[in-house]
Amino acid sequence: MYDEQQRTDAGPRAAVDHGPLAGFTVGVTAARRAEELGALLQRRGAAVLHAPALRIVPLADDGELLAATKNLIDQAPDVVVATTAIGFRGWIEAADGWGLGEDLLDRLGAIELLARGPKVKGAIRAAGLTEDWSPSSESMAEVLDRLLEEGVDGRRIAVQLHGEPLPGFVESLRAGGAEVVGVPVYRWMPPEDVTPLDRLIDAAVSRGLDAITFTSAPAAVSLLSRAEHRGLLPELLTALHHDVVPACVGPVTALPLQAHGLDTVQPERFRLGPLVQLLCQELPSRARALPVAGHRVEIRGHAVLVDGCLKPVPPAGMSLLRALSRRPGWVVPRAELLRALPGAGRDEHAVETAMARLRTALGAPKLIQTVVKRGYRLALDPAIDAKYADV
Repeated sequence: MYDEQQRTDAGPRAAVDHGPLAGFTVGVTAARRAEELGALLQRRGAAVLHAPALRIVPLADDGELLAATKNLIDQAPDVVVATTAIGFRGWIEAADGWGLGEDLLDRLGAIELLARGPKVKGAIRAAGLTEDWSPSSESMAEVLDRLLEEGVDGRRIAVQLHGEPLPGFVESLRAGGAEVVGVPVYRWMPPEDVTPLDRLIDAAVSRGLDAITFTSAPAAVSLLSRAEHRGLLPELLTALHHDVVPACVGPVTALPLQAHGLDTVQPERFRLGPLVQLLCQELPSRARALPVAGHRVEIRGHAVLVDGCLKPVPPAGMSLLRALSRRPGWVVPRAELLRALPGAGRDEHAVETAMARLRTALGAPKLIQTVVKRGYRLALDPAIDAKYADV
């Protein structure tokens, strides 16, 4: 039992609500709305490492988009599928810039207009139009099912391209006899500066991250491609499979990761807020909590909660603490702890130095006991210690 009034070795101290993500580090790969997502995570206590995995290149001056727009105005399609809000707005804005805005809106208002989800519906209605139908799932698969049920043979279908994979979508329409016209509103490109992305990959591989968030499939593809280019793809996949949570805003975003056999977590509603709330549940549930020397110790990504008080711990100290917590109450030899230290070499003195800093960071030296000539152990409380001894 632990009193509501939390304490340290120095005496009683009231617990502070640091937020559900305190002590965790989350990578953000988004190019758009990255500040919004980062702020949501930080308000809940997380440390954020931002590395845009891609950049969006608008095609307002692109001849390909201009030609597609003129083509649709001159030769009306039977159906237009709008896939993203930013893409639809960009298309209308580009048409306005070319003096074709009213003609495009007139054309779109006279044909069947399908919206992939609520955000696209909002963009359509903001342009003074009304969608004919939108799936509840925000899934392109559901859009495809509707079109195929209606019958597409001989129909001309325009699809606003958005850079994300549309598995079998265009192919299925063409196999059904449709003429498919692509509207390339913007392109996904690698970031101009890959240094932040490399830093994020290195942090994931070294387990310096607890989760990586993905808000678009191209961002996931870009991250994996960069890791492969650097020869780090196997290490990154191992990290994402075992230790670093890949959190995706929705099922389309998750496809490139799932293609590599990775399990992802996704909120029920495909929005940034629910994505953050999901991490607020997921990451603390993975943290290990132990009763040690009369304290409640919860080991998180880059910090430890000691009786509810947040204690930031250096990376070397976290490596030692994780090694000790894998066998709580048992003596862990110095040689084994040395192997747990990143880049420590062969000098066991590095263990003593890192251990001293760890104890200082925890603020409760008795949490870790020195066992002379053998190593160190977490001072698991006696009743619990007996339980672990039987394992």
